[in-house]
Amino acid sequence: MKDNYQRVIDYMRISITDRCNLRCKYCMPEDIAFLPHDTVMRYEEFLRLTKIFAKQGIRKIKVTGGEPLVRRGCVDFIRNLKAIDGIDNVTITTNGVLLEQYLYELLDAGIDAINISLDTLKRESYKAITGRDEFDRVWNGIKAAADSGVKVKINCVPIGNVNASEIPAFFELAKNNKIDVRFIEMMPIGHGKEFEAVSTEDILNELKKRYPGIYEIQEKKGNGPAIYYESQEFQGSIGVIGAVHKKFCDSCNRIRLTSEGFLKLCLYYSQGIDLKTPIRNGATDRELEAIIRKAIEEKPREHQFSCDIVNTLQNVCDGKSGNVEEIKNMSQIGG
Repeated sequence: MKDNYQRVIDYMRISITDRCNLRCKYCMPEDIAFLPHDTVMRYEEFLRLTKIFAKQGIRKIKVTGGEPLVRRGCVDFIRNLKAIDGIDNVTITTNGVLLEQYLYELLDAGIDAINISLDTLKRESYKAITGRDEFDRVWNGIKAAADSGVKVKINCVPIGNVNASEIPAFFELAKNNKIDVRFIEMMPIGHGKEFEAVSTEDILNELKKRYPGIYEIQEKKGNGPAIYYESQEFQGSIGVIGAVHKKFCDSCNRIRLTSEGFLKLCLYYSQGIDLKTPIRNGATDRELEAIIRKAIEEKPREHQFSCDIVNTLQNVCDGKSGNVEEIKNMSQIGG
């Protein structure tokens, strides 16, 4: 499946819930209003759409939230995704609070890799960032996952004056364990606009200063746009995703399906395609295929996180005027 810029779209992130058991400062405020249950897509609706997407070339699925493990039936959903013809890889991104509890069920369901979001290695800092005292549970989940042999990645969002001083400690985590650590630039979406991002350039300068033998690997690793670095000193690897300062739009291979059944073609823009309404109004698979194909063809060329003015792009849904900047929080979009 290709868009109008000849990019192969083979990776879809499915957000199964907007709910979470943490309240990370840059993601979800304490007083957030969650979606009513009847507006959230049912698992059978997600599975029907995934089968259609698989026929059109989607091969890799990431299950996200919110926090996906807070939704009942998440593991069975993953098991059913793995059974769909054409789907080669199913992974999950979790905050890790419930990971130890569900780990062996996830492994039995056939999960291919587990990404854990963790922005600090200090219990008190964790509580300050997330609003919850759950560091020990997360750490136990990470250790159990690493010991199980499943592929484990830690996603860290460095924030100036919050956790930037811990970047070297995350280097050491990858050095001493078979765990990949990915640093993801803070994206100016929702509450993320209120925080100071640490650039990938600053992270890499620090990495190369501390470990002169570190080198960039050329082969693609994982489903996303991260650039990875390895060293003979390291058991794991270090990845960086420069969402703002190092655009990867030219090679973007992903789309997002939100918990409301909204197909997002680019994280930056608020526009997209409502797939829930046609499903619930009785659309046939062929009709849904046509909607999806048209949407993919009109995937925006690039985001504008680093620009002051939003480019006006043709919206494929109902002929509306153009794409506008996304103002929702990441928990509402699907991380």
